[in-house]
Amino acid sequence: MPTYHEVLSTDLSELTTAAGKWEEMATKFKTWEARYERAVHGVSLGESWIGLSARAANDRFTITLKELRGAQKEANAVAGILRDAHTQLTDLRSRVKAIRDDAVKAGMRVSDQGTVAFDTERLTQGERTAYAHDPDFQQTARTQANGWAEKLVQAVKAVTDADDGIRLALDAAVLDSDSMDGTFNGFNRNPRESPYPSLEEAGKAANMPKDRNAVVQWWHDLDPITRGILLRERGDELRASGVLDPLYQWKSPDGGSGSFDTEDPTPRVLWFHARALGIATAGDAIGETGASRNMLHYLRGTGEALDLDVDRILADDPEFRSGIEEQHVATSQDAWRRQALDEFNRAGGDKTVVIPVESRTRHTTLGSDEWFHAVGSNAHNVSGFVTVTPDAHGGAPKVSLDYQVNVWDRYNWDPGKSTPFADGLINISDDDMGRLHKVGFAQEFDMEGSSSTHHHDLDGSTPPSTIPEDQGREGTRGDVSRGEEKNR
Repeated sequence: MPTYHEVLSTDLSELTTAAGKWEEMATKFKTWEARYERAVHGVSLGESWIGLSARAANDRFTITLKELRGAQKEANAVAGILRDAHTQLTDLRSRVKAIRDDAVKAGMRVSDQGTVAFDTERLTQGERTAYAHDPDFQQTARTQANGWAEKLVQAVKAVTDADDGIRLALDAAVLDSDSMDGTFNGFNRNPRESPYPSLEEAGKAANMPKDRNAVVQWWHDLDPITRGILLRERGDELRASGVLDPLYQWKSPDGGSGSFDTEDPTPRVLWFHARALGIATAGDAIGETGASRNMLHYLRGTGEALDLDVDRILADDPEFRSGIEEQHVATSQDAWRRQALDEFNRAGGDKTVVIPVESRTRHTTLGSDEWFHAVGSNAHNVSGFVTVTPDAHGGAPKVSLDYQVNVWDRYNWDPGKSTPFADGLINISDDDMGRLHKVGFAQEFDMEGSSSTHHHDLDGSTPPSTIPEDQGREGTRGDVSRGEEKNR
């Protein structure tokens, strides 16, 4: 990985020099091909040598002749990659320099190693005095410096990605692409141009993060054509890795019951804890398995986040489902389609493009008894991507949407409220439930989850449908297919 200093100091002219050497090599292979074809290969074609040995020799001579032609193609392919590398790396280095210069103009100091700091030496004496005594001024300066530093990091990373792309392109150019051509690891007789828009994109495509939380940003940072290539080649892997996940970062809107384990328990708290355990356990008996599971998780007191079974919520709550279809998909699909087609036309109208999409996060309260008790009010959106595929016969391209439904909430209890269970036969005080958190007998936790993937044709008039497939299970606590990691 090149450093900031290496990016600025490396002599890129060596790339064009090397490209010239490879082109000279291709010319020499051309000369050797002509000589070989005339002096060796031609012998097996003449009338002076006939029979089985002549035919056998001709087969071998033909393979060698084709290898000499393949060597020319391979050498020219390498030369082309090196010239592209020079052009693209020069442009990327100019980008790094421009960001550095803009940072300096904005009052920053950039070291030879790329470290960015607020340049107090450029301040007047009065400004330095104000800076030294004003924490807000200092914080603003640090924030600005961090912003410029991040821009430099990303610009250097683009060079790193291009460097990886060069390596991959060179590896592909010298790889024998035909295992049946009569040679073992011979010259590449059919080198192909990279399908990616640039060497940088080729490198980025090969460097998908291992951390799922970083995959979404990586996916959004790719070129639409690159996404289309990757989706065609590695679609299942990408979906499993999280490319449909949202960029939106949810945070709990309130403090819930307060601080955890900061009060001493009382006899009433002990009695209520036992009562809450009984109510949670009884939830399965009355069919409220989601509510039962969430309350038991709360009473375990681990505070660990819990996955929500969004498919089950969609199946059980038709009002929530219709809200997703109407407020998130139907209201956004026309704009998403136009955006995707604009990218398709910008790319030349002959390549598959993919654009990530995400609806605005909304808030609602679930209507079914089970999920009202299990989750209640929540934040939700849909995220995914639109794919535009060119028609093989030159007709209108196909436009489609793949998306998932995302739900977030904080399991907590609001003071001053009460929650009815079992058709109102039982009333639970939120104050009592919240006090279990305060004394350390239970602990609030985050809940989030995403549905399975839904596909929607954006060329037709059929309305979107987020009805999940048959869940295939009863959902009781004894049903082991529910899994321990899901709120099911």
